Amino acid sequence: MQTHTHHLAFTATEVRKRYVLWDDGEADREWLCLSVLAEHAPGVAPRPLRRESESGGPVVVMDRLPGEPLGAAPLDAHQTRALGRALRRVYDVPLAAVRDAGIGERRYGPSTHHDIVAGWLSDSNDVSECREPQLVAEAVDAALDWLARPDQRPEPQLTALGIADLNPANVIWDGTACRLVDFEDGGLTDPAYELADHIEHIAGRIPPVYDAAGLVEAVGLSAEDRARMEAFRPVWAAFWLAMLLPGNGGFRRNPPGTTEAQARHLLAMVD
Repeated sequence: MQTHTHHLAFTATEVRKRYVLWDDGEADREWLCLSVLAEHAPGVAPRPLRRESESGGPVVVMDRLPGEPLGAAPLDAHQTRALGRALRRVYDVPLAAVRDAGIGERRYGPSTHHDIVAGWLSDSNDVSECREPQLVAEAVDAALDWLARPDQRPEPQLTALGIADLNPANVIWDGTACRLVDFEDGGLTDPAYELADHIEHIAGRIPPVYDAAGLVEAVGLSAEDRARMEAFRPVWAAFWLAMLLPGNGGFRRNPPGTTEAQARHLLAMVD
């Protein structure tokens, strides 16, 4: 499950990202994604400058982007449109260029994520620390039931490059444009799957940062892709329920009651 994977050091012009964990290819994914974006969507993400090593661990050095991270307040309409344009530029990178660069499926990608989340939720989870254990247990059961239904699982597609982690802190706003950072989980994906991930991200949903309808409109999803996006949202709601169970980092980091709020959100969605 999710852990802290890197440390950042800043100069006036550069960001030095040292990876604490790299067994899953985090540094390689970041370097490859940034390299392809620098060629095919310049300005939407930092330019990769060089690779280094520190204490046996990989380091990626990149441009420092102007602006400040979003997330302190809900995005206004102008910011939402700007974020939609940035995401669309990423999705429009030629698929052949992504594959030729050797970029594989994103972490927690559409071909495997249902089974991964079901495995987490199937573990013996002690919910006694929760404020409302019965509610959380009911939500876990409902999530497992939904994840086991093949009719609820859209056919996986790998048609575009994606950032994967759209924590609002990974969106840099300079007053005019949004730029994206943190591609260590990025890779081949499906825009409908990506938008479901972004809309359900706990840091953007509680408290609300992203305008879901506005962002989908700004990205320009087709009607078919919007329907597929809605079908993907419960798996991400289940993902965050797993993250927020006792014993996981999300349970410790978030205020009491967050797990119950996520349980209610998932139950409303799958019902």
